[in-house]
Amino acid sequence: MRVALITRDKAGALQIRLDNRDAHLAYIAETGVVEMAGPFLDADGTMCGSMIIMNVETMAEAQNWADNDPYAKAGLFEKVRIEEWKKVIG
Repeated sequence: MRVALITRDKAGALQIRLDNRDAHLAYIAETGVVEMAGPFLDADGTMCGSMIIMNVETMAEAQNWADNDPYAKAGLFEKVRIEEWKKVIG
C-alpha cells in the first residue's frame, strides 16, 4: 500500500532540519520504502515540513518508519499525519 507521511516543522526549527538532513536522507536510502519525498516551503522558500510517499505492507510499518526517521527523533515536527494514499496519475 502507498502511504503519505505529511509533516509540519515546529516554528523556528530550521536548524534542527539542517543538522539532521544527511541522516534523514541516508535513512530514506537505507530503508528502501520511499518512492518520492520532498520538503514543503514557506512563503520565503524556506523548508518547513515534508511529504513522503512510501510503499509499505501495513500502516504499522509506516508508523514505525515515521517514528524512526532522524527528523522525528530530533524533535523537528509539530504535526505528523499518516494517510493511505492511492496513486492515480504519474
